[in-house]
Amino acid sequence: MRKKHNYKREYKPDLQYGNVAVGRFINYLMEDGKKKIAEKIMYEAMDIIKKETSEEPLKIFEKAFENASPMVEVASKRVGGANYQIPREVRQERRFILAARWIIDAAKKQGGKPMAKRLASELIAASKNEGAAIKKKQDTHRMAEANRAFAHFAR
Repeated sequence: MRKKHNYKREYKPDLQYGNVAVGRFINYLMEDGKKKIAEKIMYEAMDIIKKETSEEPLKIFEKAFENASPMVEVASKRVGGANYQIPREVRQERRFILAARWIIDAAKKQGGKPMAKRLASELIAASKNEGAAIKKKQDTHRMAEANRAFAHFAR
């Protein structure tokens, strides 16, 4: 049976910045279909970034994603009754998804502050190559490096 063809999606830019990446991030941030709340959190976070760093928040956002995006990851593959973690290069679309997921999860795990402040601090930290999202990326790279011996199983 053939695999279903996966078509490229057309993503809409966000309203305030006209940036497709920000629009996609807002969609990942959204819970229970409440997009207005996700937009409010994102734009507040961007305002906080502008106040704290006095730089363009879009540049900080893009730098954070550039730093948090993984180059390689591991995938499980069963070979001869044993499961091996095989390092694989990450496609560009998946890099964005993983970076967004890691940044949002890191912001959610912080406590005691409003989500906009947590998200802003995580984006600022990621743009400086610090924070939990960057740690997650480094752990993924370390895991891939440790399992480089199994790269010949990849197809």
